[in-house]
Amino acid sequence: MKQLSIFLENKQGALVEVLRLLKEANIQIQASTIAETEEYGIYRVICDNPEQAYLVLKEHGIAVNLTDMKTVELVDKPGGAAAAIEKIVAEGVNISYFYTFIIDGKPTLLYREKKPI
Repeated sequence: MKQLSIFLENKQGALVEVLRLLKEANIQIQASTIAETEEYGIYRVICDNPEQAYLVLKEHGIAVNLTDMKTVELVDKPGGAAAAIEKIVAEGVNISYFYTFIIDGKPTLLYREKKPI
């Protein structure tokens, strides 16, 4: 699965502009999260057409990266995410960050593998 990582200045209207552009391009956001500091944020987005979204944002001068992510379907019960993460870590994988969402009616864990230094 591919994820958009969109660099946003922490100023009024920056997020609205991105959302408007994606809407106008008929891009459906399936999951998103923002990690922010005082001056900027990284808006991470899973959508139905990441390559098209990337091109649209680039064309409008917005700093964006397209990243390959790993996904795991979760067991839909308490502890489902914990069990999945335990299995990933037991395989020697370090997780940089993750988030969960439901896609096609299935609980899903999306994560980025932390590369060794």
